[in-house]
Amino acid sequence: MMTDIQTILPVAIVLSSLIPGLLIFSLKESQHRLRITLNLAGVFSKLLLVGWMLHGVSQGQQFSFSITFLPGADLILQGDALSLQFVALSSVLWLATTIYAIGYLEGSAFRSRFFGYFSLCVSATVGLALAGNLVTFLVFYELLTLATFPLVVHRGTDAAIRAGKVYLAYTVSGGVLVLMGVALLHALAGTPDFIPGGYLSPVVDQHQAGLTLAFVLMVLGLGVKAALLPVHGWLPQAMVAPAPVSALLHAVAVVKAGAFGIIRLVYDVYGIETLSILQLTQGLMILAAATIIYGSIRALQQTEIKKRLAYSTVSQVSYITLGVAMLGPIAAIGALVHLVHQGLMKITLFFCAGNFAETLNIHHIREMNGLGQRMPLTMAAFTVGALGMIGVPPIAGFISKWYLGLGALETGQPWILWVFVGSGLLNAAYFLPLLYRGWFAKPAVEWAAHPQARRPASVWNETHWMLLWPTLFTALLAIVTGILAGSDFSPLAWAQLIVAREFAP
Repeated sequence: MMTDIQTILPVAIVLSSLIPGLLIFSLKESQHRLRITLNLAGVFSKLLLVGWMLHGVSQGQQFSFSITFLPGADLILQGDALSLQFVALSSVLWLATTIYAIGYLEGSAFRSRFFGYFSLCVSATVGLALAGNLVTFLVFYELLTLATFPLVVHRGTDAAIRAGKVYLAYTVSGGVLVLMGVALLHALAGTPDFIPGGYLSPVVDQHQAGLTLAFVLMVLGLGVKAALLPVHGWLPQAMVAPAPVSALLHAVAVVKAGAFGIIRLVYDVYGIETLSILQLTQGLMILAAATIIYGSIRALQQTEIKKRLAYSTVSQVSYITLGVAMLGPIAAIGALVHLVHQGLMKITLFFCAGNFAETLNIHHIREMNGLGQRMPLTMAAFTVGALGMIGVPPIAGFISKWYLGLGALETGQPWILWVFVGSGLLNAAYFLPLLYRGWFAKPAVEWAAHPQARRPASVWNETHWMLLWPTLFTALLAIVTGILAGSDFSPLAWAQLIVAREFAP
């Protein structure tokens, strides 16, 4: 029997960002302090509530809220180990991104509009993570599209509007495919709660064709936000958005929503047994592997910093899909912990790119020469993120790639190791030249006198502290989660808890 707090807490976690966001919309641009207060109140209240639920779930407590929505399909918010991993990541990185965005947008127009949609985006992401069935997931999945579109087009330039149209075309089309898949599954098996092992095994013999079609529709639809081939094209174009939005899209909200949806689909809707009968995962593995290599090759071809990072995301997020598709417990651990580790490393890289652009108007790789002399702390954080993406120990990326490699051997898929080797070499090929330029190449200009610098050098010879501190914070997390991966409170330990409770055969 659940207590009132166990029923209310999932809703409170969603409302902790939704209510401040709605209030921020009504603020005048001049109400700077009140806007910051509402932002930080939402951030810290969410962190407190998530910490409360994390403790309860670790002790075996259940958290669930349900309200009637459609016949046979309630709106359900539930806190389990899997959902809380995504919620915790979103909440911690929301703190860093909020502080960063406050500093980044200082003095700019439409800040109330930006932070209002920013909070709605986080609310949709958290609601999606806490969704207890496919209908609830679909509702928040579509709300996420609506909340992020205004952020993509925030600058209002012609390039931003074009990118917004492309983003909307892709994500709305993907949402339609997800809707079709959910409707088909509802017709075949109803819409019960997500459960470990899935709920489709009773109907698999009678509806193999229908279940196969629904899976393909869902993977393609979710693959839009997860940036799988061939529906990834919106992601590089969305890089015209402000740096906090790019960080949010790549590390927390959109791409992770797609990857998280695939995790739920594989483990809590279909289940390993049903997918084995339908023989669907081999195709998903090939698709994910192709995306990993393709994204790495395209990243190598880019000359803009943010576009190189964007194609890196296309590659790196597909590690999660590949790990899930292997259907093994060790691979599942690697995929789940990469959900966290990739977020920490990628948000650090985008923060750094934003710092370069805001402080010295640097957008292209050729302009990075000598950056380590002018912005040593930002360049150090960029180095941490880049080496982590390559898989250099002890940074977090090494841990998740190690478990994914072990998972490939465990499931009898040694060809996947060659995918990881090839991707690792390509990662090194497109990241190491940036590090060389930053630390060892001679500066092309005198940084302190750069004519297009948007922000003056601080006493740290760096950027504004509100841009610097979140960058160093996430870089430090990427190091600490790698070094302390074997501790009882690490993302790796939580991923192992998820597998032990939900995914173990």
